Amino acid sequence: MSTFSGLFHLMVNVSKEDKEFLKKLGERIKNVREDRGLTQTELGFRCDIERTNMNRIEKGNTNPTILTLKKILKELDIEINLDHLIK
Repeated sequence: MSTFSGLFHLMVNVSKEDKEFLKKLGERIKNVREDRGLTQTELGFRCDIERTNMNRIEKGNTNPTILTLKKILKELDIEINLDHLIK
């Protein structure tokens, strides 16, 4: 499994608005994961993320890196296209 420090940014100096965004994002990830019939452990295994870190993401208690989020969305079959940001 991957280490905590490489997957997330600490929640230092995060605005109330950003905390709310992370909470809503986490809730959405949890809802889709449950709809797909996956446990946190199963999704975490597929994404190389420990269950405790998946839990932090779903509760909005951490700020996952864009690459971590990309892995999660891929495993949940949620299409997101960020190509326009890198062109």
